[in-house]
Amino acid sequence: MSYFVDTHTHLFSEEFAEDRTAAVQRAIAAGVEKMLLPNIDLVTIEPMYALEREFPDHCFAMMGLHPEAVDANYKEKLEAIYAELKRRKFVGVGEIGIDLYWDKTYRTEQMEAFRQQVLWAKEFGIPFATHVRDSFPEVFAVLDEVWDDEQKGEIHCFTGGMEEVEKVKSYKNLYFGIGGVLTFKKSTLKEVIPAIPLDRIILETDSPYLAPVPMRGKRNESSFIPHIAEFLCTILEMPLDEIRAITTENAKRLYGEF
Repeated sequence: MSYFVDTHTHLFSEEFAEDRTAAVQRAIAAGVEKMLLPNIDLVTIEPMYALEREFPDHCFAMMGLHPEAVDANYKEKLEAIYAELKRRKFVGVGEIGIDLYWDKTYRTEQMEAFRQQVLWAKEFGIPFATHVRDSFPEVFAVLDEVWDDEQKGEIHCFTGGMEEVEKVKSYKNLYFGIGGVLTFKKSTLKEVIPAIPLDRIILETDSPYLAPVPMRGKRNESSFIPHIAEFLCTILEMPLDEIRAITTENAKRLYGEF
């Protein structure tokens, strides 16, 4: 029997301080047997490792510097991230990317940090998970500069329109991370889902953020992946077993066998 993969979950974050172990156990009980953990900043590294040690068959760490952690000292932070990448094996480089929603002060630095980390993913032969918020032009500008078709990556929490769908499709082996936003009443994502190749869709929660309907307003967690999958079934008119099998196979093709 196939299982679900949550390709993007921050179960190591402080929002799960009171019930972290139980949250992972709930996910496993819901059929979400594999959870990928993208790092955020230097403070989150050890909590992420601790969760991975607790559930070595279910939780798998990534290493990267989140764009919101990029500031005037970003080069020093990147040095620490690179040291970790050299020290051990990770399933991917992440969470990296560009976020210009709240603040554009470090736009140039975010682009440089993103560029460097994509190059590291290439160096270590692992995929990367890209955070994009109000920054598709900047992300595409960097990818156009450094991408090659031997690489693999994903646009985490994809929320673009048809133009962005076509652009992402133009990069070979760049996948679409689909999460709770798909289920939101005002989301236009459901209109472009049919244009996304089935073999490029992976599921994610981005927990503790962006809980899907019918859990919207609550803290998100990996056990909610089936709600996203069921919504995708409705849009694509496909059975749940098929969506589960396809998205899990896609996750393995992108991130490797878990």
